[in-house]
Amino acid sequence: MAKKNDTPASFESALQELEQIVARLESGDLPLESALTEFERGIQLARQGQVKLQQAEQRVQILLSDNEDAPLTPFTPDAE
Repeated sequence: MAKKNDTPASFESALQELEQIVARLESGDLPLESALTEFERGIQLARQGQVKLQQAEQRVQILLSDNEDAPLTPFTPDAE
């Protein structure tokens, strides 16, 4: 599992960590401070995942564009 301040290596690992956090929060066994820390990390992961999904959507839209003369250049996301 990634450390609290590390960015997960991939969308899939972020999703897996988020699922683990949800399970721990749903158990109801965490003290308040730990639950808040877990919730904060979960929000971070959800936002990172949203950015990755938006970037993927942009790539797909570019690839499916009707403009056949559009130059294809390597995709370099700004957020990473």
